[in-house]
Amino acid sequence: MTLFYCLLYAGAILFVAGSIVRAVRYARQPVHLRWEIYPVPQGKLAELRVMVPEILFLKGLWQFNRRMWAVSYPFHLGLYLITCAAAMGVVSPFAAVLHPVCRAAGIAGLVLVLLGATGLLVKRLANRELRIYTTAADLFNLLFFAATSVLLLAGYLLRPAGAPGPLGILRGALAFDTTVKPPALLTAGLVAAALLVAYIPMTHIAHFIAKYFTYHAVRWDERANVPGSSIERKMAEYLMYRPTWAARHVGATGARTWADIATTNPTQGGPK
Repeated sequence: MTLFYCLLYAGAILFVAGSIVRAVRYARQPVHLRWEIYPVPQGKLAELRVMVPEILFLKGLWQFNRRMWAVSYPFHLGLYLITCAAAMGVVSPFAAVLHPVCRAAGIAGLVLVLLGATGLLVKRLANRELRIYTTAADLFNLLFFAATSVLLLAGYLLRPAGAPGPLGILRGALAFDTTVKPPALLTAGLVAAALLVAYIPMTHIAHFIAKYFTYHAVRWDERANVPGSSIERKMAEYLMYRPTWAARHVGATGARTWADIATTNPTQGGPK
């Protein structure tokens, strides 16, 4: 049990640490292109009115790609339900009272994640346009989520009578109670879940971290680029970078600065 609990703690610690590293990297990225994207909400309340529907309901995907929303939203909703169930069941002082709600939310969340991951997998394999952009890592990620959901569902539903469920095991982990005896299948599911949680920040699945920066540092950044501003100083620094791009027509081989590349018309025989 000690090793099992250590694996659960390691998964949570790696998730938090990896998410922090990701956030710091995003925060240190160069200033984005000065896009003219409006309207820009004014004030925190207005920002919340935009972000809450986007986070909770994937409003943008609903507006522009409802077929993808139909499989992506169940996946995200399932993750939300699982997170809420774990938080309520483990942290809440009313855990005993809320146990039926946590159990229902957890089971529904796992089913939705399984359905969503399977639907996204089928979409990526069957849709020609999506297949072009699909990598082996994309398929692996979805299979990882689906397999973990199956293990957790099977481990919970098929556990022997009287055996602890996921919430009981997690509460035991918080207290480091080594007397808890989880069934083997459920143990395998929780180990898979810990590995998945630790893995998430290392992949593009961690786009939930980038979302804050996408809105606040890209879409809603209205700072004016005036003489002497921090933006002007940063831009001057960026123009001295020597980028390397795979697109040969750009001529970004690392030998020229970005200022040279940006002021050269590649159709007129610029350096390659």
